[in-house]
Amino acid sequence: MKKIPEFKTESEEREFWEKNDSSDYLDWKKAEQVVFPSLKPTTKAISLRLSESMLAQIKVEANKRDIPYQSLMKMWLSEHLSHSA
Repeated sequence: MKKIPEFKTESEEREFWEKNDSSDYLDWKKAEQVVFPSLKPTTKAISLRLSESMLAQIKVEANKRDIPYQSLMKMWLSEHLSHSA
């Protein structure tokens, strides 16, 4: 196994792993599965144009459920994606 170099920055490490095969540096047969229960997925803000009437309908539905309309939209998208898989 090759020795993993020390990196000064995260971008330097990212660049290294983009160009090198990890199997030259790690014995994946000895790897163990781990779980990070408190790790939150990275999110990204987006801009989405909706008609005023559609947004009003979404807000009414969110109000019925007593949740923010953005949360309702994320919930609906997640449900749709899980059903599509």
